[in-house]
This record gives sequence, structure tokens and C-alpha cells, in this order.
Amino acid sequence: MFFSHPLTFFDSAFDFATISLITVLLFLSLFSICFIFYLRFKSRSSRHLQNFNSLWTYRFLFVFFITFWALSELLRLPLFGRRYFYPLLSQLTLPQQANLCKVHLVLSLGFFEPGFLVTLLFLLDVSVKKTHPRSFFSVFFVFASCLPIFLLQVYFVFFPGLEIHFPEPFYRSWYLSWKSHGHKTVLCAYPLVSTILFGVFALVFTLSFLFSFWRVVSHVINKALRVRIFSLALTVLIGIPLQVLFMGLSVLWTPDKTSFDGVALLVFLSTFTCAVAGEGILVIKPIADSLAAGGGEGGESCSHGERSSLPLAIEARDVMQANRIPPDVLLEA
Repeated sequence: MFFSHPLTFFDSAFDFATISLITVLLFLSLFSICFIFYLRFKSRSSRHLQNFNSLWTYRFLFVFFITFWALSELLRLPLFGRRYFYPLLSQLTLPQQANLCKVHLVLSLGFFEPGFLVTLLFLLDVSVKKTHPRSFFSVFFVFASCLPIFLLQVYFVFFPGLEIHFPEPFYRSWYLSWKSHGHKTVLCAYPLVSTILFGVFALVFTLSFLFSFWRVVSHVINKALRVRIFSLALTVLIGIPLQVLFMGLSVLWTPDKTSFDGVALLVFLSTFTCAVAGEGILVIKPIADSLAAGGGEGGESCSHGERSSLPLAIEARDVMQANRIPPDVLLEA
């Protein structure tokens, strides 16, 4: 009896691991949001912190996309659906459950993940600019950048007009699994056409990221800053291609196979590491150093700013402007 359903144990284990990581990411995002608004609150009473607070809108948007990407990942997990989601919607039919898988694909690969990647690129690129673009323009730019892939995902996922020309894995966004006693379960999948669309986006993003990365590195002399920037670049440049690769490999199995669940977990881990690294390097650490550098006034803040290893060139420039520190002194600190 213990071995009667071996696959069920592994399937639940993969889902439980994913839910646990999503919980960790949600707590990290909540901590990041609290940090963002704490700095914004403190900047109202500190002249030095007002310079550090200039990127709060972009950081909040970055965390917003990561949070909702994590929540959208719950839609594809059978364990979460059976225990928490479907009982609330007991009248949900099989076609409606299949539509939830399509909604997950469109939101995850077409909006939330492209959104946080574009915002990550924006935060990196703005770090070497002397002036910051207005918040409205930045938000509009991020949403406009996500619009093409979002519309393409909607079209090919919900309106697969070319389905007769390609094999089923190109458009298989869901799979009907037959369990014991005739019970039917809808399982989510990664259609190859969605993987190709996201792969094109990932290629454009990677090239843009490399260009911005070298621009930032050329402006940074401080070794600690370079380590953080290289760590972020390494995580992104490895994680995103691996995600596309694993999504492509997932079509080799149907979603009721344990191998598919293992590959799906690797897909999630690839994006999860990018999200965690992004929040740690672009949100939490810059704000922590900003609060430390702006903790004093006048000369005390100046000396602290010189010793602080701020994570990006924009933070270094803000310390320099606020305390009138020569650029060479700050970067060599």
C-alpha cells in the first residue's frame, strides 16, 4: 500500500518545495517594500537621504512585479489548487481550470517576469546617468516594453489559429490527467510557442543587459561594488538562459510525469534566483547603505559615505552630490 502511488509523493514534494520558495520570496518582497517606504519616510526629515530616495518608484515597481510573479506561479501548482484554490471555487469546470493555466502563462511569461526584468535593466542602466527620468515616464516605458510580448502570448495561448500546422507540444498549455477512480485533473504545461516567444524576449534582454553591465562596470572602481555587480550579472546571465532551456525541455514529457515536475521546478528556480539576487543587490543593500551613509549630518555623514561600499554607481554619485566628495575619493574608498 505504501508504494501504490509513488509518483504522488514526488509530485507533492516538488509542489511543496515550490510553495516554500514562493513563501520565502514573498517575505523577502514584503521586507523590501518596508525598507523602501522606511527610507522614503526617513528622507522627509533628512536632507542627505532625499538624494538616496530618488529611485524609490523604480524599486517599488521592481518588487511589485516580483511579488505578483510569485503569486501567479501558484496557479500552475496542482497541490495548491486542490487544497486552497479549487475548494473556494467548487463549481470550476475542467475548461475553466484549463483557462487558469493559460492565464498563468500570459501573466507569468508575458507580463510579470518581463516586467521585473525590464525594471531590473532600468535600475542598472539609470545608475550611470547624471539625471533620473520622471517616474511617470519610467513606469510607462516599462509597461510599453512588456506590451509586445504580452499581446503575443495572449494571441498564441488563447487564440492558437496556427495550431493545425504544428505538433501538439507547440500549443499544449494544459493537460488532462486521469487519476484513480476516474478522477480528472487539469495540469499546466509550457507550450513551445510560448517558450520561443519568451526566448526572443530573453535574447533581447540579455544583449541589453550586457551593454548596461559594461557601462556600469566602466564607472566603478570600488572592488566591493564590482563584486556585487558581477554577482548580479552572473545570476541573470545564467538564470534566464537556463529558464528558457528548461522550458524547452519540458515538452519532452507530459505534465503527469515526475520528470516534468522536476524540470518545472528548475524553471522556477532559475527565475527565483534572479528575483532574490535583484531584490538583495538593487533594493535591500542600497537602502541599507543609504540609511547608514545618511545617518549623520555634515562631516560625520561625509566620512561615513566615504567608507560605505554602495552597491551601484548611482548610490556613489548621490553620496558625492550630497556631501561634496570628490569622485576619486569615493570610488577608491
